[in-house]
Amino acid sequence: MRHVDFSPLYRSTVGFDRLFTMLDSLGQPDGAQTYPPYNIERTGENAYRISMAVAGFSEDEISIEAHRNVLTVKGERKEEGNGEGSELLYRG
Repeated sequence: MRHVDFSPLYRSTVGFDRLFTMLDSLGQPDGAQTYPPYNIERTGENAYRISMAVAGFSEDEISIEAHRNVLTVKGERKEEGNGEGSELLYRG
C-alpha cells in the first residue's frame, strides 16, 4: 500500500482561508444591517410602510431621518435611576 503525504500542498494555501471566507460573505447581508427585525410593506403605488421591532424604546426615544435616499432610525434610551446605593452593571 502506498502512502501519499499532502501536507506540502496545504502549506501553500496558508492565509487563503481568510480570503475564501471574505469572498463567501460578500453575498450575504451584514448582521448589523438586519437588526432590529423590520418589515417593508407596499400600501399604494408610491406608498410604503416600514415596521420595526424596537422593544424597550418609547416613541420619544426614537428619531427617524431621511437624507439622500437613506433612512436612518436611531434609538437613545434615557437613563433611569435604580434606587439609592445601586449601580447598573449590565442591561440586556
